[in-house]
Amino acid sequence: EWPETGRLALYLLGLRATCPLPEPGPQRLLVTWLKYYLEEDWAGSRRHGQPLTSYYQYSLGVLALCVHRKRVREEVIHRLLAAEHHGRFRHTGGSAVGKGLRGQTGWWHPSASVWQPGWYCVPTDTEAVVALAFTCLERERLVGSRLVAELQAARRRVKRRMVETQDPDGFFGNVYSTPWAMQVFIATNTCRTQPAYGRAMAALLENLDAFTTAATMAQVLPVLHGRSYLDIASMHCQEELDTLTPVSAKPPAEMLGNMTLRLVVECPELWCPQHRLYNRMVSAPAGASLLDVLRAAAMQGPPNFTFVTQDTPQGPFLSRVLGMEARQQQRRYWQLLTASGTSLQMGVADYRPHDGETLILRLSEW
Repeated sequence: EWPETGRLALYLLGLRATCPLPEPGPQRLLVTWLKYYLEEDWAGSRRHGQPLTSYYQYSLGVLALCVHRKRVREEVIHRLLAAEHHGRFRHTGGSAVGKGLRGQTGWWHPSASVWQPGWYCVPTDTEAVVALAFTCLERERLVGSRLVAELQAARRRVKRRMVETQDPDGFFGNVYSTPWAMQVFIATNTCRTQPAYGRAMAALLENLDAFTTAATMAQVLPVLHGRSYLDIASMHCQEELDTLTPVSAKPPAEMLGNMTLRLVVECPELWCPQHRLYNRMVSAPAGASLLDVLRAAAMQGPPNFTFVTQDTPQGPFLSRVLGMEARQQQRRYWQLLTASGTSLQMGVADYRPHDGETLILRLSEW
């Protein structure tokens, strides 16, 4: 089993943010487990020179421990410093911030070291989490004075790369990576003096409908309030209002009728004798998600349509279509596209097609 580094790190961050009752026993046990995972994560692929999961998860682990004001061994910090110095968070092409390949529930990128659904991210995510972890270690004074200068220099390099490679549309990498990057400017009190931050905020406000899952909302909400995850460490829980009271909301209006769209499955001729494996009109209820459309297609054969998803922290991940599996070992993933060739910016459970649309599932290679 893979170390649960990232999942446990996010849980501990969320737990601290909810101001739990002062019962240190269970939390202390979870922190101990996270420290154990950090060591297992690295030892599991020591010969590869990178964590068994990914630098993204590894950095999340360091950030979570810091927010809980727990020290980590200097060797753990040096691993991240060395990775940043040698550009190991970036794509082999050299770009610190890439558009990335939007999987179905997370952002996948070759910077991830293993095929593990739900934890795929463009380099922006990784570098931003690393910069936040470095800032936290410095702010909480959890490192020696000789390490502070190295952490500051690495953070400056990360911020400079983010600014230099900001997209014309204002995003740092993509819409989902942008909140992570913006948290770095907030945590370092440079958001007001950095024009790139203002452009990113404008782009974010125009695309808030992309944040539909709990995981993505948890990244964007602090930014909208001018906060970062580092603020969790300085919360005064006695003064916090109870904001977890359920609010009864009106259910969304039910859409009546059906819609019809074209579903296409493509596979490169190098891998498949037949390039187009599936091309059929599919009928589904109006307002249905892409996942619902796939389920409808599976019931409307022939030809028979089959697919497999895997549950992840951010929702279902499309892993197999018509028997063809997306495998990291073969550098393959299922890309979701519109008829114009534009990659979808949401996952299969979040994207809601419109009547008459053509959607393409393409087995692609990074």
